[in-house]
Amino acid sequence: MVANCPRLTIAGIGGDSGKTVISAGLCKVWQKKGLKVIPFKKGPDYIDMSWLRLAANHPCYNLDLFLMNREQVLFSFMVNTLHADIALIEGNRGLYDGIDAKGSVSTAELAKVLVSPVVLIVDCIKVTRTVAALILGCQRLDKDVEIKGVILNRIATPRQEEIIRKSIESYCRVPVVGAIPKLTDVTFPGRHLGLVPPQEHPMAEEAINTAAKTVEKFLDMEKLWQIAVQAPPLSDDSEQLLVDTHTSFAEPSDKYPVFCIQKNDQSPINKEQLTIGVIHDSA
Repeated sequence: MVANCPRLTIAGIGGDSGKTVISAGLCKVWQKKGLKVIPFKKGPDYIDMSWLRLAANHPCYNLDLFLMNREQVLFSFMVNTLHADIALIEGNRGLYDGIDAKGSVSTAELAKVLVSPVVLIVDCIKVTRTVAALILGCQRLDKDVEIKGVILNRIATPRQEEIIRKSIESYCRVPVVGAIPKLTDVTFPGRHLGLVPPQEHPMAEEAINTAAKTVEKFLDMEKLWQIAVQAPPLSDDSEQLLVDTHTSFAEPSDKYPVFCIQKNDQSPINKEQLTIGVIHDSA
């Protein structure tokens, strides 16, 4: 099977770098333009993916190299993007953070499996030239990871942005595809497990739309699209057949927290989505 879907992996230097807000904003911008956006979330996360699902108006799928082997990850991605205009993969934690010192099952490893260009988000709180050192380190740690763009987040002043941009141009030779200033109105609410699910946020749609407006204003959408379409075609040796079967999957309608992982359905024909109340409905 061969698939040729434009794709981006959105990664960060660490957690709380703005990956989900920016990823959701990108999904919403493209979705509003009439594109079929397929979102993916690295790892077994169930909250971030619910925000991405809302933004893209399409199910979000988990890709986890700990729970799935490389062939399964690749096959799931290819099948679920057969008719997509673009796929967005949101990483977790830092780009190279995995379960050991080698970075096993990290976002970087996932990007390599998917041969996906990486756009790296850097939190720029109280830092200037050091950002270039961080990016340079990420570039040199694994040269098979294709870092194709950088987003500067939480920029304080135009002077800070100018210094950081010039430093990156001088040392890293990777384009800065946007710089987002410190903003108080472009956040998703959080708590001990990370973000609050959109089902519990009374203004979730408004939050998504605000993120989209911010992304359109401060990011170079044309450059991001060019990076995505440069991703090479994918192929695998799978002999699995896409059988025309009826498949059902369910998602919770309750506002209460629940661990619910979107099934990576490998037969995209005749899917039926069921909505259930985990607390109030009986099996």
